[in-house]
Amino acid sequence: MAESVVCFVIEKLVSLLISTEAKLSRDVRKEVGCIRDELESIRSFLKDADAKEAVEGEMDDSIKTWVRQVREAAYYIEDAIDEYLLCITRHHQDRGFLHKITWLVKKMKPQDEIASKVEAMKTLVSEIKARHERYGFNSSEQGQGRREMTVPWHDPRVASLFIEEAEVVGVESARDELINWLVEGASKHERREVISVLGMGGLGKTTLAKKVYDNQKVMAHFDCCAWITVSQSYHVEDLLRMMIRQFCKSRKEYIPEGTDQMDQESLIVKSREYLRQKRYVVVFDDVWKVDFWGAIEHALPDDNAGRIMITTRIKDVADFCKKSCFVHVHHLQPLPPNKAWELFCRKAFQFEPEGICPEELEELSLEIVRKCEGLPLAIVSVGGLLSTKDKILSGWQKLYSSLSSELESNPHLTSLTRILSFSYHHLPYYLKSCALYFGIFPSISCIRLIQLWIAEGFVKSKKGKTLEEVGEEYLTELIHRSLVQVSRVCIDGKARSCRVHDLLREVLLRKGMESSFCHMLSEHGSNFTPITRRLSIDSSPSDALVSIQQSHIRSVFTFNQEEWPESFLNTLNGNFKLLKVLDFEDVPINQLPKYVGDLYLLKYLSLRHTKVKFLPESIGNLQNLETLDLRHCLVYEIPAKINKLLKLRHFSAHYCDYSTNFSMTYERGVKIHDGIGCLQALQKLYHVEANHGGINLIKALGKLRQLRRLGLKNLKSEDGGDLCASIEKMNHLESLEVSTLSEDEVLDLQSLSTPPKFIRFLYLKGPLEQLPSWIPQLQQLVKLRIFWSRLRDSPLKALQNLPHLLELGFSYKAYDGVQLHFEGGFEKLRVLKLKDLKGLSSLIIDNGVMPDLQELQIGPSPQLKEVPSGIHHLRNLTTLRFVDMPKEFPRNMDPNDGQHYWVVEHIKYVLFSYKFGPRCGVFETHTLRDSSL
Repeated sequence: MAESVVCFVIEKLVSLLISTEAKLSRDVRKEVGCIRDELESIRSFLKDADAKEAVEGEMDDSIKTWVRQVREAAYYIEDAIDEYLLCITRHHQDRGFLHKITWLVKKMKPQDEIASKVEAMKTLVSEIKARHERYGFNSSEQGQGRREMTVPWHDPRVASLFIEEAEVVGVESARDELINWLVEGASKHERREVISVLGMGGLGKTTLAKKVYDNQKVMAHFDCCAWITVSQSYHVEDLLRMMIRQFCKSRKEYIPEGTDQMDQESLIVKSREYLRQKRYVVVFDDVWKVDFWGAIEHALPDDNAGRIMITTRIKDVADFCKKSCFVHVHHLQPLPPNKAWELFCRKAFQFEPEGICPEELEELSLEIVRKCEGLPLAIVSVGGLLSTKDKILSGWQKLYSSLSSELESNPHLTSLTRILSFSYHHLPYYLKSCALYFGIFPSISCIRLIQLWIAEGFVKSKKGKTLEEVGEEYLTELIHRSLVQVSRVCIDGKARSCRVHDLLREVLLRKGMESSFCHMLSEHGSNFTPITRRLSIDSSPSDALVSIQQSHIRSVFTFNQEEWPESFLNTLNGNFKLLKVLDFEDVPINQLPKYVGDLYLLKYLSLRHTKVKFLPESIGNLQNLETLDLRHCLVYEIPAKINKLLKLRHFSAHYCDYSTNFSMTYERGVKIHDGIGCLQALQKLYHVEANHGGINLIKALGKLRQLRRLGLKNLKSEDGGDLCASIEKMNHLESLEVSTLSEDEVLDLQSLSTPPKFIRFLYLKGPLEQLPSWIPQLQQLVKLRIFWSRLRDSPLKALQNLPHLLELGFSYKAYDGVQLHFEGGFEKLRVLKLKDLKGLSSLIIDNGVMPDLQELQIGPSPQLKEVPSGIHHLRNLTTLRFVDMPKEFPRNMDPNDGQHYWVVEHIKYVLFSYKFGPRCGVFETHTLRDSSL
């Protein structure tokens, strides 16, 4: 983590050197450059120290002290830079016409301050470097003696190779699948193939691979075999020698003479010669590096049905092999609850009669198993620890409550902690801070997470890409490394929210607290250090805030708040002057303090789900603000000074009144009067009420060329032409949502002749009399919803060939015809919602239409009295929902009643509900049993 902090500071120093606002003097600029260079030289040792800690699990005390001092020095430098930038920003705020002379008098003060602090920085870094050289930390050889004197760490991955068959739980299906792939293969030709077992640490990849490798069917099928443990550090020559030795050993042959002296090229030639005309299988266990296959593939011939199995945590390792052979990726899943319970009982109650859980411990034991989330290593480790304890409820409860600290200190669990930590330690420095964020949040929206990373400065710019796109790449890499789990996905398969395993979160949270990355403020409390960068408040903060004075907090997060003392809001003023992130989501506050405008460095402000009604005029001072989240709060009118927020990238504001029925007015946006065209960095703007800004607002939108998402409400009929003209200028637009002021205002978008080609989500709400001719041109369209339209003709033929359309919805007067006939197309459609088709009496679905449809919702449709004809053709349909259907519509699910029995065997859920909208309630739900109703 120390390397990550130093790299972050180096990048800030570089930014300071090239900043046009900083205007450093020549001497100060030179000194800053020297500090940067010194930190660069220190960084290489920090990287080595982090790597040693990852492998050995421990760090020499003297090195640990030095690393802590480096980290604190880096934080001091970061503070000095941010305080200087804060001073500069304040001066810019005061540089009005009447303050120019005053500013000219004072303008040297920031230069004087930064000059003195730069001198202090240089002295501090020089002392740290001298200490580093004085104690010889840069000599990797001196560490060898210390390692020989320490007790070697027991790596549980070694034990995985020797687990008896009877002890293995829940791998039978995966084992049989992999054996079949090894023996039978996928190709019809005798070609080399790779089977990759992919999953997070502790999931049992090595155990599974070993059971497959040792299987008699596998051994009998191949002429020779080899098992190679690769891990994070290796030499290709050593792997090749080991592989040749094991091939020879499996055939009880002598190892070729001179193998130990051969170079890489000679070893590759020798391996190819040996494997000629032989069927071979080789397992490379625990592979971490993407380029591993490129180094090893030439030693394994491609023409004799060779099978290579790789176990890895990293998806890109498996994908890299695809460049030269067929790859089957097996995603190893956590144990299901019944198998997890079976494994836990085997371990925790192994010395009990019949290995059965005592009744008084069953509820707590089930909670412990749930905490392990199907991770075999966690279940075995925790179960093994509990097997040594007396079977007393109070003792078990105490251990469960202190599991976080036990992970670090208890010898039964330290191996589990280190296995989980490997994925973190192996991360490149720019992802380590991103990963530590998951210690703060149990689960988080991916969009919110990336915006927070950007506000923190974790995301580095890349030429030709937005910061948001780079942030998505970071998150994808963490997911592909099996460190982050996707908990929800969007309709197009993109990650919507994400999390980490509960026990891994405990590990990351502790690492974050040890490195002053974050402090968790809870009722139990813990020591708060002034250099802590982030504050996560998980309880009422009134008592603990006494200790937080003049801190260097950059971010504040809140969770589980039932009340919020005004004293904390007062604490923010002055004490948190370097704040960049202020996340008040779900906090029960009624107003935002006026002094929020003094937080000049603030980049992220969220009032989501608060009771705040007004923004102070001082909001205009936050000229570094990038994200303003007002969703589901009570703010309605936005101060005119918002037009000063030239760096604003994401502005989200809408409020839903769930006390009313679903209608044109149940959701509202905010009022913005003037100046929206100044905010040309905006990528997201929703929802704005167009009737308050009028034509000037509509035209000003054309200046927002970076918009990716736009939401407009309360449009009038005469706005259509100007809106189309503005939209045509938004070349990056991906999501568009527009709605009219009332059902009397016709939504006319026909004049949009060349729509943005990247639109993926389109929502049209209002009296649309004809389908805009440009919609069928949207080749990237994923989701289309048309509400309250007055379409007279079916739009199906116009839409059926959109290649990426996954969800389609019509509602409220969308179609007044008698019959709706799906005759063809919609090849990828997964969700279809047909709502309030008042005149519809017949729905026909031809065979072959919508082959991937999974969810179908119909109603209210008062004239539809028959089940859709051809519904049995929808072979992938799992959920069928009818909303407020007429009494005559068949509801009988009894298969013995032939009159109304219309069951389709593959449908899992049939739901009848009433009151379409926010107060919708299901009064009949029919779930299929054994694939039939």
